[in-house]
Order: sequence, then structure tokens, then C-alpha cells
Amino acid sequence: MTTATNIAGSYQRVATETASSGQLIVMLYDGAIRFLDRALVCFDNPDPREFNQGIHNNLRRAQAIIHELNTCLNTEEGGELALVLRRLYLYFDMRLNESNRYKRPQGIREVIERLSVLRDAWTEMLRQREQAASGS
Repeated sequence: MTTATNIAGSYQRVATETASSGQLIVMLYDGAIRFLDRALVCFDNPDPREFNQGIHNNLRRAQAIIHELNTCLNTEEGGELALVLRRLYLYFDMRLNESNRYKRPQGIREVIERLSVLRDAWTEMLRQREQAASGS
């Protein structure tokens, strides 16, 4: 392992350990989007084995993150929003399963678009919360 890799791993570990729950959600969205982007790149791979494995592995990683987001929802405290997010996460999982099964990128692109909207909303909410806390 290179020094740069060690430093990046250390930074990521510290960032995760010190992040607020809202920041962790944004990090999870970022991770899922990153794996979905990687899956899209695999559609250009001419090697059938790498094509299939690359798409499959990256979609499964993104689905694991979406599953974690779904599992962590508190429907008692989150009310209607938590229920809407649960339905969205289940829909995302279905679309990614279809994309994986039929090796079609449309579902991946759709999920990236929708996850990006959610990520941006969380980022804006955190920014506003931070501004309110600092009195700006």
C-alpha cells in the first residue's frame, strides 16, 4: 500500500468517525453515486467478463449503501418523510436490480439523478442548519 493510499484511508476513517449523522447520510449518498458512476463506465468495457462483473459488483455496492440508508430510517420520528424515503429506496433497489439483470444503463442513470437530488437537499439542509447555529 502506498503512502497516499494510507493517508486517504486515514482521512476517510477520521471523517467518518467525526461526521454528524447528517454528514454521514451525505457521505452515503456520495458513495452510492460513485459506485453507480463506476457501473456506468463498465458498460464501455469490451471484455464480456469485466463488463458483467464490473457492472454487477458496483451495482451491488451501491445497493448495499441504499439498503443501509433504508434500514436506518426511523419511521416513528421521521413520519411521512421517512415513509416516502423508504418507498424511494425500495424503488431504487428495484431499478438497479433490473439494470443488473438486463445490463441496461437507464435505471442506473435514473437512480443517480434521484440520489443526486436527495444528496443536494441534505447538503443544503446541513448548510442552513450550520448557518442558523452560527447566527449568520
